[in-house]
Amino acid sequence: QVHLRESGGGLVQAGGSLRLSCAASGINFKLYRMAWYRQASGKQRELVASISSDGSSNYPDNVKGRFTISRDNVRNTLYLQMNSLKLEDTAVYYCTTTARGSDFWGQGTQVTVSS
Repeated sequence: QVHLRESGGGLVQAGGSLRLSCAASGINFKLYRMAWYRQASGKQRELVASISSDGSSNYPDNVKGRFTISRDNVRNTLYLQMNSLKLEDTAVYYCTTTARGSDFWGQGTQVTVSS
Protein backbone atom coordinates (compact mmCIF):
# COMPACT_ATOMS: atom_id res chain seq x y z
CA GLN A 1 0.00 0.00 0.00
CA VAL A 2 1.38 3.37 -1.00
CA HIS A 3 1.65 6.02 1.68
CA LEU A 4 2.82 9.60 1.31
CA ARG A 5 3.23 11.76 4.40
CA GLU A 6 4.05 15.44 4.19
CA SER A 7 5.61 17.49 6.94
CA GLY A 8 7.34 20.81 7.44
CA GLY A 9 4.52 23.25 6.89
CA GLY A 10 3.85 26.15 9.17
CA LEU A 11 3.54 29.89 9.54
CA VAL A 12 6.25 32.04 8.01
CA GLN A 13 6.65 35.72 7.23
CA ALA A 14 6.79 36.93 3.68
CA GLY A 15 10.31 36.63 2.37
CA GLY A 16 11.06 33.68 4.60
CA SER A 17 11.79 30.06 3.82
CA LEU A 18 10.38 26.64 4.59
CA ARG A 19 11.37 23.13 3.61
CA LEU A 20 8.67 20.55 3.12
CA SER A 21 9.29 16.82 3.26
CA CYS A 22 7.29 13.90 1.96
CA ALA A 23 8.09 10.43 3.23
CA ALA A 24 7.05 7.69 0.83
CA SER A 25 6.45 4.02 1.50
CA GLY A 26 4.97 1.12 -0.40
CA ILE A 27 6.68 1.93 -3.69
CA ASN A 28 10.15 1.59 -5.17
CA PHE A 29 10.57 5.30 -4.71
CA LYS A 30 13.55 5.83 -6.98
CA LEU A 31 11.60 4.62 -10.03
CA TYR A 32 8.79 7.15 -9.88
CA ARG A 33 8.23 10.71 -10.88
CA MET A 34 7.15 12.73 -7.86
CA ALA A 35 5.45 16.08 -7.62
CA TRP A 36 4.28 18.78 -5.26
CA TYR A 37 0.89 20.41 -5.72
CA ARG A 38 -0.84 23.06 -3.68
CA GLN A 39 -4.38 24.20 -3.15
CA ALA A 40 -5.27 27.60 -1.80
CA SER A 41 -8.65 28.20 -0.24
CA GLY A 42 -11.29 28.55 -2.93
CA LYS A 43 -8.89 27.73 -5.74
CA GLN A 44 -8.04 24.71 -7.83
CA ARG A 45 -5.12 22.49 -7.01
CA GLU A 46 -2.05 23.50 -9.00
CA LEU A 47 1.32 21.98 -9.78
CA VAL A 48 4.21 23.49 -7.86
CA ALA A 49 7.12 21.30 -8.93
CA SER A 50 7.88 17.86 -10.29
CA ILE A 51 10.95 15.67 -10.42
CA SER A 52 11.51 12.63 -12.56
CA SER A 53 13.28 9.43 -11.61
CA ASP A 54 16.46 10.74 -13.23
CA GLY A 55 16.33 13.91 -11.15
CA SER A 56 15.23 16.38 -13.79
CA SER A 57 12.80 18.93 -12.45
CA ASN A 58 10.14 21.29 -13.71
CA TYR A 59 8.47 24.35 -12.22
CA PRO A 60 5.72 26.72 -13.25
CA ASP A 61 6.77 30.32 -13.74
CA ASN A 62 5.21 31.56 -10.52
CA VAL A 63 7.65 29.55 -8.34
CA LYS A 64 10.64 29.17 -10.66
CA GLY A 65 13.77 30.53 -9.04
CA ARG A 66 12.21 30.45 -5.56
CA PHE A 67 11.32 26.78 -5.06
CA THR A 68 13.56 23.75 -5.44
CA ILE A 69 12.36 20.17 -5.55
CA SER A 70 14.73 17.36 -4.67
CA ARG A 71 14.65 13.73 -3.71
CA ASP A 72 16.61 11.33 -1.53
CA ASN A 73 16.25 7.87 -3.00
CA VAL A 74 17.94 6.28 0.02
CA ARG A 75 15.53 7.83 2.52
CA ASN A 76 12.57 7.57 0.11
CA THR A 77 11.85 11.21 0.77
CA LEU A 78 10.82 14.09 -1.44
CA TYR A 79 11.63 17.68 -0.52
CA LEU A 80 10.49 21.14 -1.47
CA GLN A 81 12.71 24.03 -0.49
CA MET A 82 10.71 27.24 -0.63
CA ASN A 83 12.50 30.57 -0.47
CA SER A 84 11.34 34.18 -0.83
CA LEU A 85 7.84 33.13 0.16
CA LYS A 86 4.97 35.37 -0.84
CA LEU A 87 1.49 35.82 0.56
CA GLU A 88 0.11 34.04 -2.50
CA ASP A 89 2.10 30.91 -1.62
CA THR A 90 -0.32 30.28 1.24
CA ALA A 91 -1.96 26.92 0.60
CA VAL A 92 -2.11 23.28 1.57
CA TYR A 93 0.82 21.50 -0.09
CA TYR A 94 0.52 17.91 -1.24
CA CYS A 95 2.99 15.41 -2.60
CA THR A 96 1.82 12.94 -5.18
CA THR A 97 2.89 10.18 -7.48
CA THR A 98 1.35 7.84 -9.98
CA ALA A 99 2.14 4.21 -9.42
CA ARG A 100 0.56 0.99 -10.68
CA GLY A 101 -1.93 3.01 -12.69
CA SER A 102 -3.25 5.02 -9.74
CA ASP A 103 -2.63 8.48 -8.35
CA PHE A 104 -1.57 8.67 -4.72
CA TRP A 105 -1.70 11.78 -2.53
CA GLY A 106 -0.56 12.63 0.93
CA GLN A 107 -2.80 14.31 3.48
CA GLY A 108 -1.19 17.69 2.88
CA THR A 109 0.63 20.21 5.01
CA GLN A 110 -0.49 23.79 5.53
CA VAL A 111 1.81 26.64 4.60
CA THR A 112 0.73 30.09 5.70
CA VAL A 113 2.68 33.17 4.68
CA SER A 114 1.99 36.31 6.69
CA SER A 115 2.82 39.93 5.97
